[in-house]
Amino acid sequence: MRTTLTIEDDVLDKARALAAKMHSPFRRVVNEALRAGLQAVEKPSLARPYHTHPRKLGLKTGMSLDNIQELIAQIEGEAYR
Repeated sequence: MRTTLTIEDDVLDKARALAAKMHSPFRRVVNEALRAGLQAVEKPSLARPYHTHPRKLGLKTGMSLDNIQELIAQIEGEAYR
């Protein structure tokens, strides 16, 4: 079936380059790309968005963020250096 489509220049360039690279007719490349694109639109991704929930962890009593070196020493021990 023949129809007229308006294809943007960048898409046309990519399709022609792919046809040349694959040594396939331009028509076949365009049809395969349309099939793949329509299938992707028809079947949305099965992956669900990943959500995290923030939790307030806080610091243990007696620890402060004012001196990071001291905090690491308290947590890791003096051997971290």
